[in-house]
Formats: sequence, structure tokens, C-alpha cells
Amino acid sequence: MKRVLLFLATNIAVLVVLAIVVHLLGLHRFLEADGGLNLATLLGFAAVFGFGGAFISLAISKPMAKWSMKVQVIEKPRSSTEQWLVETVRRQAREAGIGMPEVGIFHSPDPNAFATGMSKNSALVAVSTGLLDRMSADEVEAVLGHEISHVANGDMVTLTLIQGVINTFVIFISRIVGHFVDRVILKNEEGYGIGYLATVIVTEIFLGIVASMIVMWFSRQREFRADRGGATLASRDKMIAALRALQRVHQPAEMPAQMAAFGIRPGASKFGKLFMSHPPLEERINALQSGR
Repeated sequence: MKRVLLFLATNIAVLVVLAIVVHLLGLHRFLEADGGLNLATLLGFAAVFGFGGAFISLAISKPMAKWSMKVQVIEKPRSSTEQWLVETVRRQAREAGIGMPEVGIFHSPDPNAFATGMSKNSALVAVSTGLLDRMSADEVEAVLGHEISHVANGDMVTLTLIQGVINTFVIFISRIVGHFVDRVILKNEEGYGIGYLATVIVTEIFLGIVASMIVMWFSRQREFRADRGGATLASRDKMIAALRALQRVHQPAEMPAQMAAFGIRPGASKFGKLFMSHPPLEERINALQSGR
């Protein structure tokens, strides 16, 4: 319940901030006095909301992850396991050419891990207690390599940029369609009526679904790339063994989308797979075995 309330409060706060920015820049006045549409102003309006929301989410991703997942950052290792964890991340970060990430542990019986942060040199890598308890050291090493590869590849920033571009065009196009319906079909000549609002909402929902498929496709590609990175930092056999181990366990508890970097996803129909952020584990294993 706390996570839901935090999610709602955060999104409301982001919308309020972006609305203030839009008004200060005068970008809310994209409807001209003669009833025409100022496309340049509308594009600016769309870009502020499209990129603004995406980058604010990225900027607060690390503190949000620590709070929502109750991550205990390892300041000073208190056990041989924590010492090994920190040293493994340190070695892999050095080999990957990035700054040392913060390393943390969160309590969950399911084996899982995630990486988040706004830059390559200011990231957080966290693993679950279930991962440490239920997987071997070699398998955990491969999982850490996968997460470090996400950071080194700049996946968080790349997906944020992709999300920002797509959000911008969803907002931009939906308002053009709404304007057309309001002015051309419904013949409204003053301001915007209910037809505009309804059309914008319906168009945003439709385009949002299409946009999600595009973002998820990019997300799946980054998983294959991170697996290859994990195979380089650990070894291909260790990476395959880690994926095989994940096949033997149940689906992990739900994690925030931007943090579920190594999560297992349930089986889905061909259409459902279009909305999966992670490829099926068997596909990932086959890709590593074939050298793809």
C-alpha cells in the first residue's frame, strides 16, 4: 500500500512541476486566437511533459529504489558474503570502465537483482536475499555482471530517452487528432469542447499501447546485450548457469519496472510477449549458446 501511495504522490508531484514549467514558458497557449494550432508551441508543450516526466523519474530512481525496496546499502561489509559481493562488483565495475556503484541487499525470498541510477558513475546495484541464498557464487557473479553491463551500456539513460521521444509524439499527435475532430468534424469554433478532450484521451490510450510495444522491444534487446556483458565479466558458462537457475524457481514478486533488470517474467501469448520487458529465459540462453 505504501508503494502505491508513493507512486501516486510522486506522479502527482511530477505533473504539478511540469504544469508550472509549461505555464511559465507559455507553452500551454498552443491554440491560437483564430482557432488554429501553433505546432511549434504544441511540440514544446509535448516535449516538456514527454521528456520531463521521463528524466525526473530517472533522477529519483535511486532514492526511490532504496525506499520502496528497503535496500540496505553496504557501507562496511559485516560478513564474508557482503565482502565478496562488494569486491565482485568493484572488480566488474573496473573491468567495465565505470565508477564503483553503491551495492545493496533487499529482503525477498525470490532470486532477483536490479541496477538503477542516473549515470554510469552514480549507480546502485542491489540483490535480493533470495538470490544469495538460492544461487551459487558463480551464478551470483554472472547476475552481477549482467547488472554491471546494464550500467556500463547506459541502458537506464537510453530507455529514458526513448521513452521521452515516444511520450512527446504521443502527446503531440493526440492533440492534433483532437483538434481535427473538434474543429473539422464537430465544427466547434470557440475553445475546445468535450469532443476534443474525449478524442485526446482515446488517442493517447491507443498510441500509448503502441508506444509500450516499442519501448518493450528496446528493453528486450538490452537484456540480450546485458547477458553478453555478463558472460564477458563472469563467463558464458556462468551466465547460462544463472539463467538456468532462474528457470528452476518461481516468478519473483512484482518489482518497479525501472528496477526489474533481471526479473523473470511468466509465459505469455504471442501478443502478450509484445509487452514483455524481458525475453523468455530460454531465448536468452539460446542466444548465449549460439553466440548471438
